[in-house]
Amino acid sequence: MTYCIAASIDEGLILVSDSRTNAGIDNVSTYGKMHAFKTNDDRKIVLLCAGNLATTQAVLEQLHRDKIKNAGVNINNVECLSEAAAYLGHVSVEKQKQHVNSEGQSAFNPSASFILAGQIGDEPHGAYMVYAEGNSITSSANTPFLQIGESKYGKPILDRFLKLNTSIDEAARCCLVSMDSTIRSNASVGPPVEMLIYRKNSFSFDEYYCFDGDDDYLLQLRRSWEAKLREAIGALPSLNKEAVKVMRVDL
Repeated sequence: MTYCIAASIDEGLILVSDSRTNAGIDNVSTYGKMHAFKTNDDRKIVLLCAGNLATTQAVLEQLHRDKIKNAGVNINNVECLSEAAAYLGHVSVEKQKQHVNSEGQSAFNPSASFILAGQIGDEPHGAYMVYAEGNSITSSANTPFLQIGESKYGKPILDRFLKLNTSIDEAARCCLVSMDSTIRSNASVGPPVEMLIYRKNSFSFDEYYCFDGDDDYLLQLRRSWEAKLREAIGALPSLNKEAVKVMRVDL
C-alpha cells in the first residue's frame, strides 16, 4: 500500500510519501513514490503516486517521453497546474485502458492515483489530486491538504491542525506525524519517508529529506509525540460519575 500527503498552505507546499509496496505478505519491496521533474526554469512540478506500480511507472515514463519529445501537450508547456492535472489524468486513463479487455474487465486492478504539486510561472503554488478515472480536485481553504493511499490513520491530525496560515515548518512536522501514525497502524506503509518542503515563488527543491526507519530525528519525533499524547490524555477532565445510567439489558 502507500500513503502520500500534500499540504498547500500560504507559505508553500509540504509533500511527504512512504516507500513501501507489496503484492502480498511475502512480496514487499521499496519504491519511491515521490518524483520531481526536470523542467523549464519557470516551473517546478512533483508527482506523488499510489496504486498499481506498473501503471504509475508507465505514466511517469510517458510524461518523461512527452517532455523529451516536446509533444503538443507536455509538462513543460502546460500553462497552469490545473492543465497539468488534466494532462496527467488523460495519460493515466490511457495507460489503464491497455490492461482492460473489450468487455471492460481486467485480470488485475490497474488503477492508480496521483498528487501533482508545484508552481508554474506567476500562478500560485498548489496541489491537485488526480483520481484513477482521470478527474481531479485541488485543496481548499478549509482543507489545505490532499492524501492518496492509506489515508485514514493519518487524517485526524491533519484535520485538527493544518490551516492555511500554519507555518511551513510546523506543517512539515504535522505531516511527518501523520505519516508516522500511519506507519504505526498499517504494516503496508513504511520507510524510507521522503519529504519535500517547497517555499512559494522559490522555484527550488533544495529542502528535500529522506528518513530511514531508524533515523534519529524520526525516532525523536515519534517519542515526543507519544509522550505529549499521554500527557494530554492524562490532563483531560475526569468522567462525571453522576452521569452514570442504568444499562438496558435486552438479551
